Amino acid sequence: MEKKEAILMKGNEAIAHAAIRCGCDGYFGYPITPQSEVIETLAELKPWETTGMVVLQAESEVASINMIYGGAGAGKRVMTSSSSPGVALMQEGIAYMAGAELPGVFVNVQRGGPGLGTIQPSQSDYFQATRGGGNGDYYVIVLAPNSVQEMADFVDLAFELAFKYRNPAMILSDGVIGQMMEKVVLPPMKPRRTEEEILRECPWATTGRTKNRQPNIITSLELKPEVMEQKNLHLQEKYQQIRNSEVRYEVQGNRDADYMMVAFGSAARIAEKAMEMAAEEGIDVCLFRPITLWPFPEKEIAAMAQGKKGVLVVEINAGQMVEDVRLSVNGAVQVKHFGRLGGIVPEPEEIVNEIKKL
Repeated sequence: MEKKEAILMKGNEAIAHAAIRCGCDGYFGYPITPQSEVIETLAELKPWETTGMVVLQAESEVASINMIYGGAGAGKRVMTSSSSPGVALMQEGIAYMAGAELPGVFVNVQRGGPGLGTIQPSQSDYFQATRGGGNGDYYVIVLAPNSVQEMADFVDLAFELAFKYRNPAMILSDGVIGQMMEKVVLPPMKPRRTEEEILRECPWATTGRTKNRQPNIITSLELKPEVMEQKNLHLQEKYQQIRNSEVRYEVQGNRDADYMMVAFGSAARIAEKAMEMAAEEGIDVCLFRPITLWPFPEKEIAAMAQGKKGVLVVEINAGQMVEDVRLSVNGAVQVKHFGRLGGIVPEPEEIVNEIKKL
């Protein structure tokens, strides 16, 4: 049995190590701050010599997403990583994959925007990730890690969910989690699947013409409106199944507290410290951390918010997740937002002061 040893590394490095260990067949990406350590670490580890994993720096983000599309169409476990403006360039390909029902994993280590913005951390891609940033009625499964350990753990989980539902999955991190160093226990090594296992697990995959099998055709195109409507209805049924089965969240502190904070990713780490500081001042507040940003834990938030004097949503943006929180509680309790912009990370003291205003 492989010994589980805690190793000190960056969140971006943990993504790279976990990709190799989770049986990833191919990584296609393009360097951009603050996530370049992902491809740099893969280049240093040279997994093509040990597991056969392909690692390729594409000529652009547009090229990398189309390589992901091709690999996913063949039933391979493929992934990419980028940061905010780079992921914006990938949106067309992600929408194509959602329409063709192809699994793939995308890591977004967010930086400030809009546009090229700043290389400093942000959480301003929440809408882009949870609303489906491309065209059409589709959703991407979105996981929000708040530690280096979860950066490693969520790679396997993202692949699991992507293949279970034949849908793109995104790990929505940020520059804080990507660049910070913590102890992490890496997942055990998984063997890469054989071609026979891929054919058995992914009968929809196109693997070329074989002796006894015609090749499948992978496409998101359908010219007949009535057929396209049925395809969309099928997708909506799948999304509802994901909503019913895959909501993940964490609650810290007294569930019956007077006040509640809602935060994800690195903002949740800061909010956790603010919760401790508030308790020292006699303010009773708990923290609700969504782990899946889509599907969003709306029912769970609504239940937790009952009887609260107020809810504070903490984000490193101008206010995005706060809209989903407000929709969840449906006016039953006041919901306020606090966030910093331009790559500035909020201080715990600032959050405590905002709680006092509820």
